[in-house]
Amino acid sequence: QYGDPKLLIPVLAAKHGVKAIVTCTDYEPYARRRDALIEEQCHKAGIAFHSIKDQVIFEKNEVVKDDGNPYTIFTPYMKKWKQRWQNHPPDIRKPAFNHLSKSLTSEIVSLQTMHFESVKTIFPEGIVSDEILRHYAERRDFPAMNATSKLSVHLRFGTISIRDLALKASSISESWWNELIWREFYMMILWHFPHVAGQSFKPAYDRIEWRNNETEFQSWCEGKTGYPIVDAGMRELVNTGFMHNRVRMITASFLTKHLLIDWRWGEAFFARYLLDFDLSANNGGWQWAASSGCDAAPYFRIFNPYEQQKKFDPNMVYIRKWVPEIFTPSYPKPIVDHKMARERVLSVYRKALND
Repeated sequence: QYGDPKLLIPVLAAKHGVKAIVTCTDYEPYARRRDALIEEQCHKAGIAFHSIKDQVIFEKNEVVKDDGNPYTIFTPYMKKWKQRWQNHPPDIRKPAFNHLSKSLTSEIVSLQTMHFESVKTIFPEGIVSDEILRHYAERRDFPAMNATSKLSVHLRFGTISIRDLALKASSISESWWNELIWREFYMMILWHFPHVAGQSFKPAYDRIEWRNNETEFQSWCEGKTGYPIVDAGMRELVNTGFMHNRVRMITASFLTKHLLIDWRWGEAFFARYLLDFDLSANNGGWQWAASSGCDAAPYFRIFNPYEQQKKFDPNMVYIRKWVPEIFTPSYPKPIVDHKMARERVLSVYRKALND
């Protein structure tokens, strides 16, 4: 059946004589409100409700500063996270449902069973080779290479265990292990600071006067900005539901810094198209690019798309794949001059932050 889960789940549970509901804890603001209401309804009906940690290794206040406050800078969070990993009893790496009755557990279905037929052409079946992980650090930033795990969609939909991946990463690739920890860092930022779902983590950045030119935004959405690395990324996203992480940073920086368009516009567009969309990671990435988030790039750090292209797609393999008309008259001229855009955004940011 389809319907509002807050209303439907308690009704179905009561109708079928359900004694207990078990769910994996979700850290998003909407999910927290939803689950709290469902739990309340279940308790009224005499139905047990269990919210179990499962999609992360450490949650809520398990990795915090010595004074109990949450971390807002990644590096110290990462160090404390790894310290807990090393010192915690080994059962932290076992499935969270182990202590429940086996009658309450079942095999997780595949992505194809969930009708994500198209993802098998982009994402592997929940595995990643040791070869990719061993060379992850030096190859991960090159979008033309098959050098990333592409397991984000499996983590998003629970078709692979974060415990399995973290255990594997810890023994093969420090760099990839850190990426898994970044995922948890952003989830816990969302947990401790739910206002980031609609506002800047740093309130001062909500004073920025965005241009929000709709024509330029549409050019960005369609991959027609005249900046090849940006256009390639946007076309990859719209056509596949995926975008290489380095290119996500480049396209996000371009929208916010070159076009001075509100990061929330880009965040919403990514949310619409990404198969691996996760609110905390998407929000964290966009606020990082806009310099408004925790541990974000300083506002004066502005990616030069041409330099990014030369460094990470020097032979234009990735660009030629997604922008085949690159050297023809039909390819658009740049919609904004890089030097002018850089000076403009610096001026706007300075004004907002110094007022």
